[in-house]
Amino acid sequence: MTGKFITLEGVEGAGKTTCLKHVEKRIKEAGIDLCVTREPGGTGIGEKIREILLDRGNFEILDETELLLMFAARAQHLNELIRPTLAADTWVLCDRFTDATYAYQGGGREIAHERIAELEQWVLQGLKPDLTFLLDLPAEVGLERAGQRSSPDRFESENIAFMERIRSSYLDIARQEPDRVKIIDSSQALENVLLQIDEVLDDLLIVMYLQANESD
Repeated sequence: MTGKFITLEGVEGAGKTTCLKHVEKRIKEAGIDLCVTREPGGTGIGEKIREILLDRGNFEILDETELLLMFAARAQHLNELIRPTLAADTWVLCDRFTDATYAYQGGGREIAHERIAELEQWVLQGLKPDLTFLLDLPAEVGLERAGQRSSPDRFESENIAFMERIRSSYLDIARQEPDRVKIIDSSQALENVLLQIDEVLDDLLIVMYLQANESD
């Protein structure tokens, strides 16, 4: 038996940090062992790569370099943390994963999806999240929110067209995989956003409860 793998995705300013904490709280309250992590990052090497990728001073990074660094951090993350944790029957909750690469490097940077898919197949070997929350809101609203919370990082410093391509890519993924990717309207008030998340989590936790009782 393996743990469940849950991810949160969305454009800048979508409220992932707050929603991640809420999901973490709900899962732990259900008595489930949980590991919370993030991408890029999650390991010592991954966090060093994250610093490079988010540093606004690194404007000279090529799009191809950015893509390869994302998967380099992910390879380390999978080997060192994600796969062993899931194998130990502990759930993993991750702030961004491969969907973000298709959205940011595929949509935003306009790198061919076929090239990303080759790296995905090599590094992930078929692993996908069991459930993904896509926090969706208009790109301009997200950028405005992101600008209010802190100084923009390298991605948050991009223009509105970049962010709109990211949002469009995310919504394309959701349309292609509706059973896995659940769209959450994060333009609403926070309490309504959390209610949408709870509806999805309730369904998942009920299924897990029933399965556990059947196996007893």
